[in-house]
Amino acid sequence: MKGLLIKDLNLLKGQKLFFIVIIVIAVALLAGQSEPGFVIGYMTFVGGIFTLSTISYDEFDNGNAFLFSLPITRKGYVGEKYIFGIALGGALCLLALAITLVFGCVNGSFSAKETGLTGVMIFATLLFMISMMIPFQLKFGGEKGRIAMLIAVGVVILVGYLAEKIAGVFHVDMAAVFDEFSDLSMGVFIAAVYLLALVVCLISMKISVSIMEKKEF
Repeated sequence: MKGLLIKDLNLLKGQKLFFIVIIVIAVALLAGQSEPGFVIGYMTFVGGIFTLSTISYDEFDNGNAFLFSLPITRKGYVGEKYIFGIALGGALCLLALAITLVFGCVNGSFSAKETGLTGVMIFATLLFMISMMIPFQLKFGGEKGRIAMLIAVGVVILVGYLAEKIAGVFHVDMAAVFDEFSDLSMGVFIAAVYLLALVVCLISMKISVSIMEKKEF
């Protein structure tokens, strides 16, 4: 796994100009009084998306056939992608938080506590995003993977819409349900979200390992 991480870090090093541009855009957005949550999410999710690019690089010109002739396992390959994506997204999230807090201290427009909580929740969202993206990318490849992921997101939205309609039919007050959740302390809520994200991530990894073990190169 160490060798795979070094490989992806070298790919990252080759894209340093791209990441410099991302940081410049983030600073410009903050200077233009954009919401800090948008800027933090923007930088964090770039890290997750870049992980998909490393998978595409590996698949390019049948590169996986060579890659798996080396002493690495498919399970190790999958694990490295999750670790790399979470680490890169987390690093960019911390950088975005630091930049945002500096702007907040200078002009006093952002609450440090609210900005920190925003970063914590965005990082949890990154875990869910990576858990969804990597299996689709491994299964369907670049273009097909993006189409399949959009379909999956559409299905999730549709299920949410139908659940709301069904709740209305059975006279379930969804607002009251959400009020119950809002009564929980923020710490309990964040812990519950991260626990769910961890479970989803582990399930996603098992699915990804299964996909890789069935692939032929």
